[in-house]
Amino acid sequence: MRRLIALILCVAFPVTVFAAEPSNSYKVTYDGGSLLGAKSGDSAKLVIEPKTIRILVKKDAELVAIPADAVTEISYGQDVHRRVGTAIGLAVFSLGIGALMLLSKSKKHFVGLTWADGDKKGGFAMQCDKNDYRGVLAALEGITGKKAVDSDAMNVKN
Repeated sequence: MRRLIALILCVAFPVTVFAAEPSNSYKVTYDGGSLLGAKSGDSAKLVIEPKTIRILVKKDAELVAIPADAVTEISYGQDVHRRVGTAIGLAVFSLGIGALMLLSKSKKHFVGLTWADGDKKGGFAMQCDKNDYRGVLAALEGITGKKAVDSDAMNVKN
């Protein structure tokens, strides 16, 4: 019986390790841009390879492949807002918890990418998970050689 369990574990463990997603792919939400075939809010997969950045949607269908040396800018920004709707909903049941919830904030992390590959130019913005956006930025900066620009720190004068 022990040998059978050991055999099952020896076969099952390597299969689960190789079944995991590669470390260079990130789940993102397409927020908008010049990519045809995707609309705002679509979930996508960003795959960062040594020479190429690929966006995959809908069962790993490739939407675009961008050469790393064609990237012209990487930008980063946040959207911070208070959870007013949740606070109002909780205030119906408990005024104290609703008031505390009104003090909490939520952040959404956005990464933008623009490129120019000959006559092909484009750009898009994507929302990254709060645990992944630093990894996405580091990977993009690493393969492109470009430094990410914090769009929140930029001063725009009209």
